[in-house]
Amino acid sequence: MPFENWIAYVIAYAVISVIPGPSVFMVVGQTLSRGARAAIACIAGDLAGGVIVMSASYLGLGLVLASSSLAFMVLKWAGVAYMAYLGMAQISAARKLTVVEVQASDARRGSFGAGFLTGVLNPKAIMFYMAFLAQFVEPTAPQLPQFLILMASSTVVVATVLGAYALLAVKISARVQSPRARRRMGYAAGSCLLGGSVVMAATR
Repeated sequence: MPFENWIAYVIAYAVISVIPGPSVFMVVGQTLSRGARAAIACIAGDLAGGVIVMSASYLGLGLVLASSSLAFMVLKWAGVAYMAYLGMAQISAARKLTVVEVQASDARRGSFGAGFLTGVLNPKAIMFYMAFLAQFVEPTAPQLPQFLILMASSTVVVATVLGAYALLAVKISARVQSPRARRRMGYAAGSCLLGGSVVMAATR
């Protein structure tokens, strides 16, 4: 793979990743409601889901989804429903909030799963990777090494972007510690997740 292709890919992917989408909304929501450790777990889950999605794209699953509108819609609406459910659950929990104490291990485990499912239950991502990656691959060179380089680069870019969003959310949450403020943060976190479900539902 020519070096200029790799640079162009990293820049283009960074620009795309900065635009808020389902993963950003999920990470921000988890950070506001559960804290920095949950944010790290959520990002790790999203990265793991991204690796699976990119691998599925490489193996041609995107062609199956593109040729079957039913398969595409089932996967898409499963992701929409899951994120909407998390958002409503967060808002419900915030409404009942007095003093909330979450075991760190449980928060990390739940946040990892939330991030992972958000990354995986996005059929648009599979087809996006199929179309996007192909533009930067040198057709005359071995495909697998190039794919692995691009996948590793994507993972680093996403980790950096999501980490930046999480850090911003941590700084915001650190300034509000009263029960009333925490309740409002719970509402904000739930709204972020609902916003992510709307974004996912609106994509075609």
